[in-house]
Amino acid sequence: MTSAMIADENTLRQRIGRQEANRRAIRIWLGVVLATLFCLVLVGGATRLTDSGLSITEWKPIHGAIPPLTAAEWEEEFALYQRIPEYEQVNKGMTVEEFKKIFWWEWGHRLLARSIGLVFALPLLYFWISGRIERRLRLPLVGLLALGGFQGFIGWWMVSSGLAERVDVSQYRLATHLVTACLIFAGCTWIMRALAPHSDDPEPSHGARRFAAALAFLTLLQIYLGALVAGLDAGLAYNTWPLMDGALVPGDLFVQSPAWLNLFENAKTVQFVHRLGAYLLFAAAFVHMIQCLRQAPSTTHARRSVLLFVLVTIQAALGVTTLLLQVPLHAALAHQGGALVVLGFAVAHWRGFIGAYPPEVMIAERT
Repeated sequence: MTSAMIADENTLRQRIGRQEANRRAIRIWLGVVLATLFCLVLVGGATRLTDSGLSITEWKPIHGAIPPLTAAEWEEEFALYQRIPEYEQVNKGMTVEEFKKIFWWEWGHRLLARSIGLVFALPLLYFWISGRIERRLRLPLVGLLALGGFQGFIGWWMVSSGLAERVDVSQYRLATHLVTACLIFAGCTWIMRALAPHSDDPEPSHGARRFAAALAFLTLLQIYLGALVAGLDAGLAYNTWPLMDGALVPGDLFVQSPAWLNLFENAKTVQFVHRLGAYLLFAAAFVHMIQCLRQAPSTTHARRSVLLFVLVTIQAALGVTTLLLQVPLHAALAHQGGALVVLGFAVAHWRGFIGAYPPEVMIAERT
């Protein structure tokens, strides 16, 4: 090997080494984004559970970051709240001090939402300008940033549904808002896992990757169904398990017409379908685990399938506990947080079958 070839090889190794260091930095950044998203979703859940989501009746993306600072400003904010149906029909006679308790939940949720934009956008800009973002990552990361910006509009679209004729937000819009947040969470997890080291273990079976993908989609679907339950307060309607309204399959599931409307607007049907979704996800995770353990018990894929089943089992137990206790705040938030953990791990498990991105030598060195 000539000295020129050795020099070229050393240069290539240095570039790959720099790329690995860049990938570690990007993984740390995405980890911070995921942690912030996790907190944002939990605060959003608390806002919903404390009936605080309609306390701020205007959308001020910039000016709204500053809360009321004087007694006059609090009175002004409270006067705006007094105009909506929720105050008239639910909280009539509420004092300013009582209003502050629900205001701070919604304000905190919006502040976190603004913060996540900065936590994502500023490091992305820095990594991009400094040449640390690989070409294959540019479009996905910009797409996630755009989806995050659109999520702010979806949030206001959701809130606006409860300001005129309703005393709460539309369950359809609530589900859209939560699922969009979960898509951003899943996208960050996917990229973060793709940049991490992977094992060289063979795939347990030809269909294991597709099964893992199905588990991720089932988890997202179950989160959507859970959002419908929350939007209809269906978790407060039937608080027994395994029976529901005294039966394994309760009656009056399709009393509305057309029949499909019951899947979205009948509290009993929505809760029952959410239960069925939980049973399906539990069974699918169990079958996937057995499949992986039988075919390749010593691989990281099999160990991940066991952990995924454990997480799904814990999440199911949290769901039953939340139901039996009639949806107390802490149990409900644990259940919502558990859903994000299961989704994140399911997505990472699926991505683990594909393997890490191969090294990509930078087109141009930084000057």
